[in-house]
Amino acid sequence: MDSPLAVIGLPIALGVIMFGLGLDLTPRDFARIGRRPKAVGVALACQLLLLPAVCFGLVLLFRLPPVLAVGMMLLAASPGGTTANLYSHLFRGDVALNISLTAINSVIAVLTLPVIVNLSIAWFQPGDLQVGLQLKKTIEVFMIVLAPVCLGMIVRGVRPGFARAMDRPVRIASIIILTLVIAGAAVSNLDVLKTSFLSLAGITVVFCGLSLAIGFVVPRLLRIGREQAIASAFEVGLHNATLAIVIAQSVLQVPDMSLPGAVYGVLMFPLAAIFGLLITRRRTAAATA
Repeated sequence: MDSPLAVIGLPIALGVIMFGLGLDLTPRDFARIGRRPKAVGVALACQLLLLPAVCFGLVLLFRLPPVLAVGMMLLAASPGGTTANLYSHLFRGDVALNISLTAINSVIAVLTLPVIVNLSIAWFQPGDLQVGLQLKKTIEVFMIVLAPVCLGMIVRGVRPGFARAMDRPVRIASIIILTLVIAGAAVSNLDVLKTSFLSLAGITVVFCGLSLAIGFVVPRLLRIGREQAIASAFEVGLHNATLAIVIAQSVLQVPDMSLPGAVYGVLMFPLAAIFGLLITRRRTAAATA
């Protein structure tokens, strides 16, 4: 784990992705939350409370080894990202709500992610890993998650023209980096992945499907508009797999723990597309009935 890829490359890769996210954000995105408090509150409750509980139940049900169990909980604790914004746009969700949720999630994750991961480590006890609520680890998560976002927002505020010009190149770079990070995590742990893929594929598919469904159904049951529910579904259902991989390999320095994020990162794209098509088809059928 002392390789340049793990120590330097992965944090820089995630930094580029989070910087690109910051280029899309303004203080208005945080202020907008006050105009949609119910939709925001419900989505955050689903993501911060329901999903960790659902993931914990799935980990016990699938009887994952301790390291992979903590890796799944790390994935569940990771916030959404720019992928959610893209899918929300494609399937006619409230993209502005997505942007607001991404903004607030990026801030909250600095606190909630270390707590969930440390509680998971205390429960599953993978080997002799002892992290605790260390200030150093929390600062590392802050620097990985929030600092690049803040830098991107500052650049947008000072040089809006440059931010607009860089938006497309950074998005393309983020997609390439995301693919490389997921592929690199899989290749570097190929032996373990071969023996664990089937169990990880099963739990990640179920977890992703439940996450998308919870993010959509719960808001609708609480009489939140369809566009906001679609935005919530993708924000709650599509986790930042890159963040989970980087924290597992660079912060916790347990490569095997990144495998759930790597498998999920590959499978979430087609699953989200299928989910989007299903809810779109259902809406079309209802409109023509």
